[in-house]
Amino acid sequence: MKSGKVVLGLVAGFATGTLLGLLFAPDKGTDTRKKISKKQHKYSNAAEKKFNTFIDEITEKFDALMNEIGFGKSETTVKANEGKKEADHSA
Repeated sequence: MKSGKVVLGLVAGFATGTLLGLLFAPDKGTDTRKKISKKQHKYSNAAEKKFNTFIDEITEKFDALMNEIGFGKSETTVKANEGKKEADHSA
């Protein structure tokens, strides 16, 4: 049996069990929907944070690599930009 079929069977079983659990749940439908909505927001916020952290790490590694191979900004350019920012903030 291929692993794809096993995974598909597990997902189908999980979905069926979830559907039956919702149908026979002791809570009212509105309460159940509120619970599902809260969980969805919780998990989506967690996933968004992890994704943003991942993007930040990749960006830092990319910038470090670009600097290492000589495609990054020169130190003079960086210092000039910092000086300009400080001048803008003090004005």
